[in-house]
Amino acid sequence: MQPNELNPLITHYEQGGILGRIKDGLSALGKTPTTVTAEDLSPVDEFHIGGRQATGDFLDQLRLNASDHVLDIGCGIGGAARFTASRYGSTVTGVDLTGEYIETGNTLCSWVGLSNQVTLLHESATDMPFEDGSFDAAYMLHVGMNIEHKAALAKEINRVLKPGAHLGIFDVMRIGDGDLDFPLPWSSLPETSAVATPDEYKKALASTGFKLIAERNRRDFAMAFFADLQVRMADSQGPPPLGLHILMGEKTSEKISNVVAQLSKNCIAPIELIAEKRL
Repeated sequence: MQPNELNPLITHYEQGGILGRIKDGLSALGKTPTTVTAEDLSPVDEFHIGGRQATGDFLDQLRLNASDHVLDIGCGIGGAARFTASRYGSTVTGVDLTGEYIETGNTLCSWVGLSNQVTLLHESATDMPFEDGSFDAAYMLHVGMNIEHKAALAKEINRVLKPGAHLGIFDVMRIGDGDLDFPLPWSSLPETSAVATPDEYKKALASTGFKLIAERNRRDFAMAFFADLQVRMADSQGPPPLGLHILMGEKTSEKISNVVAQLSKNCIAPIELIAEKRL
């Protein structure tokens, strides 16, 4: 089933012209579609707290290898999928609601020579077009904040995973009281934000056949990441040629400031959960 193009989340994420702005950024860096590498793209295609370092720290826990077919849930423009293919040699299939992200991501995969390993599809994470037991592992990075029904999501992921497969979740979760200030990177309005507590995630996982095997709060890492980012932004003469401002649009600074404020208040934190589908 194709995602509903009128979904307000798509309105939040669609920027229009993303690929062209990435190409312009690469040109400013002396790169072209024929010379760019997956590493060159990392400033723009790691749309989550901590960027490429967080991706590696998180995905290393899944112990992926070249024989694995991995599912990237909410793949965005495919940064983590390309990282997975390059670092572990895995084959990756990604799904995302935002059509522009999928079109852009597949083009970027072709530029860096990964089209044979990475396929990105315009599909819903809660209704995926895959056979039962299709994947050896799955992960999602900063995706669950947009999906209200965590149990339905967990059930669908469980369905498409093989028994014993690992699922990694790296999401912003609620760890304290207080209202969220909008806009945020994942939502412009409260109505499209579905931030939940770690316990709510764990309850959804347990109810659908997963066993939790690891949990880690990355708040301190996030605070250090943003402190470094603020220093670099203060020292610069404007946004870099490639960066998340290409994906977040004109309200990038406000979105980042709101996240940092909520992190500082211990209201939210990026949390890693690693679970295993029961045999």
